[in-house]
Amino acid sequence: MTLTLYHCAETRSMRSLWLLEELGIPFELVTMPFDHTQLRTPEYRKIHPLGRVPALVDGDLTLFESGAIAEYLCERYDRAHRLGRPVGHAERYPFLQWIHFAETVIIPCQNMVQQYVFTPPEQRAEMVLYFETRRLGKCLDAIEKVLGEREYLLPSGFSAGDVGVGFSVYFARAFVSFANHPRVQAYHDRLFERPAFQRALPPDRGPLEWFIPKLGPVRDPNTGQPIA
Repeated sequence: MTLTLYHCAETRSMRSLWLLEELGIPFELVTMPFDHTQLRTPEYRKIHPLGRVPALVDGDLTLFESGAIAEYLCERYDRAHRLGRPVGHAERYPFLQWIHFAETVIIPCQNMVQQYVFTPPEQRAEMVLYFETRRLGKCLDAIEKVLGEREYLLPSGFSAGDVGVGFSVYFARAFVSFANHPRVQAYHDRLFERPAFQRALPPDRGPLEWFIPKLGPVRDPNTGQPIA
């Protein structure tokens, strides 16, 4: 039976790809262009009703939320509990919290992508960029505080929670400086060096080459100072 992941490079589906690489289990990767003409076809919508990624197919089961995919892969394939924390484990609920906090971190980034990539410059909403940058900064504050006590999000070490949040941190660097979050920067650097993370990157271009804003930092409308 073939485990299949539908993926677009450096989108949320990278969480699932990175986790599969960490697990070291056989799977088939279907890399799709980030293009609605491919993602919204009737054939693909039978797999993912919204025409998005990730989508994971395992036999008769199809999942298309990255948090659910992470929980499933850990429960189904992480026999040694290296990346998951099973029911009854002391870290089970903090583990689930970080799996889903990954989405909290990525939402401000998603909203800024809409402003920078899909909105004409003359129609961009500066207040949206301001509020989303502040919201992202508060997420980084929470991660910074936890990392003051340890190298990874859970006391026992690296987990699938770091995969989810780690991708969000990796993506966030396109929008904000980590100058005020040195522990987050060190965390990013540790994760970036993991072989499984490197295998999850697109082989034919540099990290986030498709999108790095060139407009300078978002500034506080009251003080004019850059915010993070």
